[in-house]
Amino acid sequence: MSWVLLVIAGLFEVAFAFCLGKAKEAIGSTMLLWYGGFFISLSISMALLIKVTQKLPIGTAYAVWTGIGAVGTVLIGILIFKEPATWTRIFFLTTLIISIVCLKAVS
Repeated sequence: MSWVLLVIAGLFEVAFAFCLGKAKEAIGSTMLLWYGGFFISLSISMALLIKVTQKLPIGTAYAVWTGIGAVGTVLIGILIFKEPATWTRIFFLTTLIISIVCLKAVS
């Protein structure tokens, strides 16, 4: 169950990064709504990470959490914010995913 919660926490990390990106593009009350989404997502992500670290080693949990956030945020950047998808970015993104999977396998 801890691993499931860790993945959910990582997805909420992606959500708060997404909200931050959308808030940067917005103005007025729409911007405030995106910042609200940012703070809610951040709070949920951190609360889940705290719960997970009670069962999993902190080093593994934090590395996987940030890895999920990094991979998800890069994918959101490419797919939604039209950031470049160069072969080097894809290569290093792939190595990051492999590292996350290997951390899970040895934990």
